[in-house]
Amino acid sequence: MKTRAFKQVDVFTSQAYFGNPLAVVLDGSGLDDAAMLRFANWTNLSETTFVLPPTEPSADYRVRIFTPGGELPFAGHPTLGSCHAWLQAGGVPKRKDMVIQQCQVGLINIRREGARQAFAAPALKRSAPSPVVLSQVAAALGLKANDIVAAQLLDNGPVWLGVLVDSAQTVLQLEPDHLALKKLGFKTGVVGAHAAPSAPGLISRANREARAFAGSVQSSPAKNAADFEVRAFAAPLGINEDPVTGSLNASLAQWLIADGHAPDNYVASQGICLGRAGQVHISRDASGQVWVGGESVTCIDGSVTL
Repeated sequence: MKTRAFKQVDVFTSQAYFGNPLAVVLDGSGLDDAAMLRFANWTNLSETTFVLPPTEPSADYRVRIFTPGGELPFAGHPTLGSCHAWLQAGGVPKRKDMVIQQCQVGLINIRREGARQAFAAPALKRSAPSPVVLSQVAAALGLKANDIVAAQLLDNGPVWLGVLVDSAQTVLQLEPDHLALKKLGFKTGVVGAHAAPSAPGLISRANREARAFAGSVQSSPAKNAADFEVRAFAAPLGINEDPVTGSLNASLAQWLIADGHAPDNYVASQGICLGRAGQVHISRDASGQVWVGGESVTCIDGSVTL
């Protein structure tokens, strides 16, 4: 065991403790899979990452991503949070305009956008879920058939069942049966649109209603008006609800934009029902590449013995 540089960062927020926390071990060299998994389980966070020297010549660093129950090939908030921690610790990218991260799915481009970083969404594979599966998941979520606009199985490394519902209000009112979702074995992301900005007063009303779901949480950071509300339920991984989820938002964006359900640029809000105020900035460039961006804040900076 040795002392290793360590940071705990909050991702998809400009204000600490309102995003999704991530543990980052900045030197994972010499640790085997069992040691990484043990530490990830001990942190009890949704993800813990270990930064390693790259094996691909063009990459700036390599990262391994663990949940308390196992390794992930890719995940969004660990990508942005690890990049933030690596840069803050003195990492110097090979390119001025881009950081290249190596992970199990391959090389991920991360561009710097002022206070934010944004990763290039990995290639998406998607298909229609079976009607039986969708019906079972809808029942576990507490959704009626007429609440659902569309659904897709989404795979960009992690696999999610994406469900588009009729409104952000429907998303915020969900009270899922997490045990039923765990038995079904599907990680499920639910998304719904806020009122259109062109409707006078509706956006401000929608934002007031959304904030009401945060219960007694006070002093939430100032936010841009969100276009969509997202919630992520991952009981099969031992996480009933994830505060803010980059990989899910990436695959949702690729699907929703491609099928005309969302514009090329939008902001998604996530975490309100958990007392968080996550914001995910989505954009599609001229080449068709979808970028997923957000701010990160360091909350703990020190060392860990591993």
